[in-house]
Amino acid sequence: MFKKLAFAAVSVMMIFTVNSYAEETWKIASLNWEPYSGADLTTQGNSVQKLRELLRKEGIRLIVDFYPWKRAQTLAKTKEYVGYFPAWPEEVYEGFTASPAVDWSEVGILKKSGSSVSFESIDDLFRKYKVGVVKTYAYPKTIADAMKKYPDHTDGARDEVSLLKKLSKGRHPVAITDPTVMMYLAEKNGIDNVETLKVVMKKELVVALRDDEDNRDRINLLKKLLKDM
Repeated sequence: MFKKLAFAAVSVMMIFTVNSYAEETWKIASLNWEPYSGADLTTQGNSVQKLRELLRKEGIRLIVDFYPWKRAQTLAKTKEYVGYFPAWPEEVYEGFTASPAVDWSEVGILKKSGSSVSFESIDDLFRKYKVGVVKTYAYPKTIADAMKKYPDHTDGARDEVSLLKKLSKGRHPVAITDPTVMMYLAEKNGIDNVETLKVVMKKELVVALRDDEDNRDRINLLKKLLKDM
């Protein structure tokens, strides 16, 4: 009899846990970073779709609001949102904790087609050329260090489209961002004179989850779901 009661209690707890998630909605702040995330995309972006499908397995509904990147990060501090996504690990700031990778992006060097660019390292690239970057991004350390070391050779754009247009018009000979994003936007905007010179590294795309008591169960759940993938 005791075993039957214990089994029944465990079953009720499991049903309650599933139902508690099934009734839940997660709201995420994001940016337009096509094709990974975008308000006008059918699935709101490839990376957003991966996160949505992952949460759907637990019966969790995902809502995504799109803002300029810095505003998205600021709004994610409020209890209306559980966090912001997609972020590089370097963009997970104090008060947030990073999930494991939901998706992957790349960091690469792009140039204007037909131009000659040669360098031996990231430091050498910044020493020799003016380099376009998106000023609201937190770049990986090697790049961030070079940006600080050569401020006169660093040209910050407000967003990816601005960076693309500057590169296309020759405002700077090279730019550093995700090549997939840049080439997607080039095709979308009818620009055909930029190309990828080199992929420097692959970077995780993580959810920056607000690190507080209200989010503790969500943090643990997302880590478990991604670990089990």
